[in-house]
Amino acid sequence: MKIDDFRLKLGKKEFVPIVIGGMGVNISTTELALEAARLGGIGHISDALVPTVVDQRFHTHFVMNKLKRYQSNIGNRDKSKVHFDLEELAKAQRLYVSKTMEAKQGEGDIFINCMEKLTMNDPPGTLRTRLIAAMDAGIDGITLSAGLNLRSLELVQDHPRFHDVKIGIIVSSVRALKIFLRRASRVRRLPDYIIVEGPLAGGHLGFGVKDWHRYDLKEIVREVLIFLKAEDLKIPVIPAGGVFTGTDGADFLQMGASALQVATRFTVTKESGLPDDVKQKYLEAEEQDVVVNSVSPTGYPMRMLKQTPALSATTKPNCEALGYILDSQGNCAYAKAYYDAYEKKPGGEIIVKDKICLCLQMKTYRCWTCGHNVYRLKDTTRRLSDGSYQLLTAEHVFRDYQFSADHQIQLPTPRTP
Repeated sequence: MKIDDFRLKLGKKEFVPIVIGGMGVNISTTELALEAARLGGIGHISDALVPTVVDQRFHTHFVMNKLKRYQSNIGNRDKSKVHFDLEELAKAQRLYVSKTMEAKQGEGDIFINCMEKLTMNDPPGTLRTRLIAAMDAGIDGITLSAGLNLRSLELVQDHPRFHDVKIGIIVSSVRALKIFLRRASRVRRLPDYIIVEGPLAGGHLGFGVKDWHRYDLKEIVREVLIFLKAEDLKIPVIPAGGVFTGTDGADFLQMGASALQVATRFTVTKESGLPDDVKQKYLEAEEQDVVVNSVSPTGYPMRMLKQTPALSATTKPNCEALGYILDSQGNCAYAKAYYDAYEKKPGGEIIVKDKICLCLQMKTYRCWTCGHNVYRLKDTTRRLSDGSYQLLTAEHVFRDYQFSADHQIQLPTPRTP
């Protein structure tokens, strides 16, 4: 069996059952999402650091404007007064989504990944703003991620597209799904799809630093399918995390899943937002280079390459310009660690080892998060005569997932460096 032997049904539409995950910051670019939609699948963009992404893409000045408003607070460890202008945040989100949707072709859809853990010194206010702006701008679907999202549906239940836009949730256990569904029942709005993310996924994980390896995606998916059947809930289930070949995907579809979410193999495509030199680092990676640590100030474990530059970098917090991880009191675990170290050693060298400045390091592509199978990427392409690896197109990877069988991976046509 091949992935192409199946179709994902969401509402009245059918899709090739391949979903490209929403990798931030702007790794899942507009261009990558557009290719997925053109090919009949679903592509995600991510709203992680959207004002920053929009400034880079459209030469706007959202980040600079925020910095100017709070210039006088630079150096102050108290960030409680540093807030996003919600009108500007909405404007940035609408611009990003509308420009993406205007360019869409094909029979597929484009979703946006919205992270609850982007607390932005006003968790409900900034999340509601991002969700509403995405719906206003015509997004096909919204995937709620990075948290239980217990309030997310309530925040937008009065929006005219609340029952029109497709809404999904990412969970890593039946327990988390049950909690979300109980809350969703209050607003009579069940999710249109459920993404079940396993322990081999990239970036932030729903598992512990020390026990992630004890869990298995197939077993979690099986438990979710059994639960949904027992509750007579016909909600499509989409496994994610470690689905590396088309055969991996077909196996899940045969056991009752409706589609697959994939990401790792698309990080090294030409459409990916990673700089080309970083793509080569991913292609060079070995299995022993992949680590799960607790350096993220969000509190979630995070998988990355151990060579990631962010792990050896100490930078002054720039919450006045960025500040996407500030909680409702203006606190951030990295900023606290930095200022604690500074006060112990004023004027001396400041070293923060246990946390990273996630905003700045993600913005500058110095936080090399990855899926566990990143070390297998070299087997999906060709080594060039100069020692580098040939980058792939998103279409090549998508088609390989769609049509391959027997765990075979189609290598790209050879080219010169």
